[in-house]
Amino acid sequence: MAWWKSLIVIAAMPVTLLLLQLGLYLLAGLVDAGEDPLESTLTPLKLLAANLSTGLTALLALVLVSWFAKVPWRRVFSSPRRFDRRRLAIYFAGSAVLVGAGIAVVAIVAPDAPGWVGFSISGTTVAMLVVVLLTTPVQSAGEEIIFRGAVLPAAGSWFRAVRPAFIAGLVVSSLSFALMHGAGDPWLSSYYIFLSVCTALMGLITRGLEAAMGFHIANNVVVTTVNVLMAGGGVLVVDRSEGAGGGPVLIILAVVNVAVLAFVWLRERERRPIDG
Repeated sequence: MAWWKSLIVIAAMPVTLLLLQLGLYLLAGLVDAGEDPLESTLTPLKLLAANLSTGLTALLALVLVSWFAKVPWRRVFSSPRRFDRRRLAIYFAGSAVLVGAGIAVVAIVAPDAPGWVGFSISGTTVAMLVVVLLTTPVQSAGEEIIFRGAVLPAAGSWFRAVRPAFIAGLVVSSLSFALMHGAGDPWLSSYYIFLSVCTALMGLITRGLEAAMGFHIANNVVVTTVNVLMAGGGVLVVDRSEGAGGGPVLIILAVVNVAVLAFVWLRERERRPIDG
């Protein structure tokens, strides 16, 4: 696509996501009487707002890429082959096991680090779990569509050679992904960049977003579910300020990312002769 079109794609994604999230947060605040919509807490409605805003931005990403690049919108998910739902299911299941193992290690090694209050189930807990199970997959898949399916190839379109194109797309999409999470802690921002690099490599290995989506969905659903159950029956507190990152938790999560990447690489290498 033309350079100015790729710039529109790169700029429109974070701006749209921020505006949608802010608007839906304000609506959630009107319903949640007495709750400040800009506080660093996630009520069920604020979590729903965050997830839906990402899903709506992903739809815009599909429209813009299809329109500007003059390709079918399905090409955002995989190219040149078709999107494989079986691949998605396999990578989701494998990632869920590895992420669950990582959470178990965190519970043993650093149980106080995630900010868990204690196991409890309340009305808020049930509402949060419903939102997590129904809409977090939309949010997780949406982030992959936005950053790995749209922003990465948009930035890569500035170069004709494959390697410079991928590197440019990797840098731009990873930095954009980290900035959109608004972490004030450098270690936490570094982890978001590392996560983005890992999922981009999954896309490169598989020629599609199935593995990245499967991992991202499994990671967000499993981690958020555990955090909700361990929130003492209350809302989630999101702390991304300076000093919130670092320590063994991020190291364990990074190891999980590498383990999933290795799982994807090994499985794709095994099935390559079958695919021909």
